[in-house]
Amino acid sequence: MDIEQAVAEYGNVEGVSGLPLAWRWSPMWRFVFSLAMDVDGRWAYQMNSIDVHDEGLATAVLAFARQHQLGRGSQARPLTVVPGFSYGSYRFDAVAAASPSVHGYHHKRNEALNEVVSAVFPVYQCEFRGDENLEEAVLRFKRMLRPTVITRQPVPYLRMRYENTRTGDGSVGPSRGFTTHDVLERELRLLEGAPGSFVEFENSWGEVWHVEWNGAWLVNDTPQDAPPFENWTASVLGCA
Repeated sequence: MDIEQAVAEYGNVEGVSGLPLAWRWSPMWRFVFSLAMDVDGRWAYQMNSIDVHDEGLATAVLAFARQHQLGRGSQARPLTVVPGFSYGSYRFDAVAAASPSVHGYHHKRNEALNEVVSAVFPVYQCEFRGDENLEEAVLRFKRMLRPTVITRQPVPYLRMRYENTRTGDGSVGPSRGFTTHDVLERELRLLEGAPGSFVEFENSWGEVWHVEWNGAWLVNDTPQDAPPFENWTASVLGCA
């Protein structure tokens, strides 16, 4: 697979300043695609951005990904995360790579190229547990994390199940499913005045909290002096 030639065929391609074997191109005004090839020419790392593009950030992410060979090879996990990244005033503290079966960046355009590219993007460590399977990785990458948005806020790893006797709402089945911080906050607030209801959730470290209201707030059967909202949830999810 000639990665450099495949990228050149997209047109409007130019080199990335300060990073050898790296190129960028823009298929339309909203998007900028940046790709760095490994020194052996057998794998590449691609970062896409939408609306806002920071050349310095993209270069730093590509260099970091290449240094760590993030997500390289067919045996890589669907999502691979390496901590220790920082750049400028951004709060990102890691870089993640999505495997070809997750990102599909070149699907239906160049399948051979797609199979030798990791989709890389700056992330927050609190967004990953590290054992995401393919289905979970696709859900997180394509519907929750917004990997092309460099101005995004953290989307913590959060799985939840709940039941509310007053609203009649609840999750389906005994398993906890992925959700977002705002949904967790909403359901916690709705517990007050609804005895017999609960919210149960887990974070990226596998820690689990079971929250109830029975005239007072209970977290893992321990009475609380204050409602378990806002700063508390951000803290236990690791994204405070």
